[in-house]
Amino acid sequence: MTQFSTLAFIASTADEAQKAAKELKAIYGDHDPEQADVIVALGGDGFMLHTLHKTMNSGKRVYGMNRGSVGFLMNRYSTEDLRERIASAVDNAFHPLEMRTVDVNGNAFTALAINEVYLFRQSYQAAKLKVIVDGKVRLDELTCDGLLLATPAGSTAYNLSAHGPILPLEAPLLALTPVSPFRPRRWRGALLPNRVTVEIEILEAEKRPVNAVADHQEVKSVGRVQIAESEKLTARILSDPDHSWSDRILAEQFSN
Repeated sequence: MTQFSTLAFIASTADEAQKAAKELKAIYGDHDPEQADVIVALGGDGFMLHTLHKTMNSGKRVYGMNRGSVGFLMNRYSTEDLRERIASAVDNAFHPLEMRTVDVNGNAFTALAINEVYLFRQSYQAAKLKVIVDGKVRLDELTCDGLLLATPAGSTAYNLSAHGPILPLEAPLLALTPVSPFRPRRWRGALLPNRVTVEIEILEAEKRPVNAVADHQEVKSVGRVQIAESEKLTARILSDPDHSWSDRILAEQFSN
């Protein structure tokens, strides 16, 4: 059991999150996030993703408590025994996806994704994509509404709603999942080793414009997208041992 002496409380703009932050600060005190041992994030999954992006590679551990809606990334909310809960929490460290894009005008952009990188059609016409894995063309032409590459942490988010597979947190895999694929009709996605580089070339990019999103950062009218797991960057999140991420992901596979 690791003892953490200083806590910093941050909250989303939601009323419940703000109320919780005020309550917890009164009980446990509050420190500057730069100086604290652990950052306690109060809100929903979106706020947790935002916090993890801000603390990337800082060595800071983030302990979330749900004051939002779904809260898959969060622990249950309680004001009791918070220091003890944090001290016994499981430390999950993981690497984000790095998305490198070039748009139709030749402009380059880089962004990070903890959950997924996804591409989606910008107009009424379906997207046409060429899929390349480690330099080898795997799909000459995929006609679809979109395509996403999800981490195990993100496999229960947009990936799951697109009928992609749920990945155990410890699995060294990425899920490549199409959104409303039209052709090839029988292709429903692929499981890839997390060491690969995926390149997606947008075919007929001017006629069939496509946007790319890494978590919450969007790039419009891309021409080519390259995605690979970052080896240098790490995010760290704490979860209660009786409600670990691994348990949550396993439970999702048996839920209705």
